[in-house]
Amino acid sequence: MTVTGTARVPDPERGTLDKAAGENFPVAPFFLPRAWRTDLMAVYGFARLVDDIGDGDLDPGGADARLLGVDPERAGDRLLLLDAFEADLHRVFASTPRHPLLRRLQPTVRRCSLTPEPFLGLIAANRQDQLVGRYETYDDLLAYCELSANPVGRLVLAVTGTATPERIRRSDAICTALQIVEHLQDVAEDLRRDRVYLPAADMKRFHVQEADLAARTAGASVRALVAHEAARARALLDDGMPLVSSVHGRLRLLLAGFVAGGRAALDAIAAAEYDVLPGPPKSGKLRLLREVGLTLRGEG
Repeated sequence: MTVTGTARVPDPERGTLDKAAGENFPVAPFFLPRAWRTDLMAVYGFARLVDDIGDGDLDPGGADARLLGVDPERAGDRLLLLDAFEADLHRVFASTPRHPLLRRLQPTVRRCSLTPEPFLGLIAANRQDQLVGRYETYDDLLAYCELSANPVGRLVLAVTGTATPERIRRSDAICTALQIVEHLQDVAEDLRRDRVYLPAADMKRFHVQEADLAARTAGASVRALVAHEAARARALLDDGMPLVSSVHGRLRLLLAGFVAGGRAALDAIAAAEYDVLPGPPKSGKLRLLREVGLTLRGEG
C-alpha cells in the first residue's frame, strides 16, 4: 500500500553512508570482523560528510546544516558549515555531538583511542579547497594530500591496531597515490568546481593551458601530462605496496584492495590513452580482482 500526502524526510546519516558503494576502494567489506566494519563505516561517514560539505554536495533541504546548528538558509556557506562541523567533532571527544554521523563515530573514537588530529586534517583539507584552487608544484600538491588523503589510511591502521611508523609511511604513499588517481579521473569535474589539481609547473612543462582541460577530449599535450602524473601515482603505489605484506589475514586482503583499486584505475586511464576529459575511465571487476591477486603476491 502506498501512503500519499506525506513528504519523504531525507535521512542524512543513511544517505551519506550509502555512498560507500560508489567509492574506488572497499570501505568495510563483508570479510572483515564485525567490529572493524562498524568502526570503518563510522570513520567513512565522517570523511564522506566532510567532503560533501567541502564540495557543496549535501542533500538539499538543509538537514545537515540544521543538525550542526546552522541556519538552513546559510547552508551554502561551506566555510561556516566546516566550522560548525569542526565544533561538533570536538564534542565527540568531550561531550555529545549533534550530528548522527558524529554520534556514530564517538564509540569508535573511544574504543580505538583515536585522536582528533586525522579528523582535523580532513576538515583542514576541505577548508583549503574553499580558499586554494590551484597548486603551483607537485610538492604543493603532496602537502595538500597530507591533509586530504593520508589521514584516512592512518585511521584504518589505528582502527585495526596495526599502526607503526613504517606502516604509516607506506600508508601515506598509498593514500596520496589514490588521491592523485582521483584527481586524474575528475579533471573535468574539478575544473567545473574551479579547481585544478594538476600542478601548474607540470602544465607549463607540457604546454597545457586551463582552456585545454575544458575541451571535450584531450589533445596530445594533455594526454602526456596525465600520463606523467599517472606514472607518479603508480610509483607511489609501488612504494606503499610492502604495507600489504606487513600485515596478515583479512586486513591484508583489505589493504590489497586499496592498492588494487588504484592500480586498476590507472590501468583504465592508460587504456583510455590518458584521455580523462570525457569522464572518469572505469575499470571492470575482473581487472580489479586480477590486481588484487597480483598485489597479494607482491607483483607489480
